[in-house]
Amino acid sequence: MTDQDRYYQPSNSKDAMRQIEKLFNQYKDAPLTQELVDYNQNLINRLNDDILTAAKQEGIPERIASVNSMVTVMQKWVQMRLAGKPFGGRMEHFDYVSDEAKSKFKRKVQKIKGSSNHRSSRH
Repeated sequence: MTDQDRYYQPSNSKDAMRQIEKLFNQYKDAPLTQELVDYNQNLINRLNDDILTAAKQEGIPERIASVNSMVTVMQKWVQMRLAGKPFGGRMEHFDYVSDEAKSKFKRKVQKIKGSSNHRSSRH
């Protein structure tokens, strides 16, 4: 097994940003440990160094703004968690989205006469 097979190789800065966003959303609610804070700081450093440089080389101003937004969200996450507050949201499209901002749909399952295998969902 070579190192290329073992490590993730993003194709461009957006691909790398998506990967970091996915990783952040996986650990954002985990119990805070020193290893997690170090890991988060490592991802912030990657964003500031490698990915920001790649975004500038690609010449897409929206992507540069998205990198800066991701860094801000990740730094605020550390500050909130160190203060003992919950982080009530997640990162979507490289920006913070609170849990209250998402629409919630109520669903009530209706039984239809006959076997219990047939159920409908009426909204």
